[in-house]
Amino acid sequence: MPLRTALASALLLSATGLSAQESMLLPENSVMRVSEHVYAIIGFPNIGIVVGDRATLVVDTGIGARNGAIVVKQAEKLAKKPNLYLTTTHFHPEHAMGEQAFPPRTVIIRPAAQQAELEKHGAELMDLFRGFSPQAKELLADVKMRTPDIVFDKEITLDLGGVSARLFWLGPAHTQGDELIMVEPDSLLLSGDIVQDKIVPNMPNADASVKNWLAILDQLEPLKPRFVVPDHGALGDGSLIAKERAFVLELQTRSLELKREGKSAEEASTLVTAEFKKKYPDWQTMGPVANVVKRVYAENP
Repeated sequence: MPLRTALASALLLSATGLSAQESMLLPENSVMRVSEHVYAIIGFPNIGIVVGDRATLVVDTGIGARNGAIVVKQAEKLAKKPNLYLTTTHFHPEHAMGEQAFPPRTVIIRPAAQQAELEKHGAELMDLFRGFSPQAKELLADVKMRTPDIVFDKEITLDLGGVSARLFWLGPAHTQGDELIMVEPDSLLLSGDIVQDKIVPNMPNADASVKNWLAILDQLEPLKPRFVVPDHGALGDGSLIAKERAFVLELQTRSLELKREGKSAEEASTLVTAEFKKKYPDWQTMGPVANVVKRVYAENP
């Protein structure tokens, strides 16, 4: 597992366009309003803050306590009441490893699959991230994780007062424990790494799934969100779901064509990467394409 996890970490940075030399710090005092009840901090990663009349929900923490403190400060400025919830879209360090900065009153909520993944691989992944740069090492020093207050299997809905947030898990895609959040009445989807704008899906190992990624997109499409807040990259609207699906389906279809022609997974990875680099020149990086191709081969023996 260590080599596969190392690859996952490296591709995480590649897929989000962040090099080891760039800052992993979230911006301070920089919050944008996305919809009536939802605000975002745009950075590594994008942070969602859902403000209700009775409680506030924060989605993701930033990497380490220093970033977590930035998020808490902004959330408490926006909050109408002290009741605070925290959830994380998946277990990677920039999404979950800043929770210790949140006050003890914070109610932490996660899908059971994500919590199991965090317990199994969280420490290993943090060690790998610490090796990316001196800043990463500093930010991830002395990380302490709490046991979540609420663990759910499939979904849970929070009534925040005048706005609700449905937290749900539809199976593995980027990781085993990917969580999505639908905010009503704003018609806003916090999409994790599952729906992003011109960022190649990151499927680094056997924990990821091309087939289920497509199945998840099929279930998100009927929601027709007006706003989509991805974990990384630009914010958008519901059209991002169809664009993501078309890209993943094209990757899957082309990979299966090459498999039927007798090409090895390695040969197909090289060919598809070159083809998609020409076809999608404005996408951030084509590095993760190779692993998507390999997942297609593995899922279609």
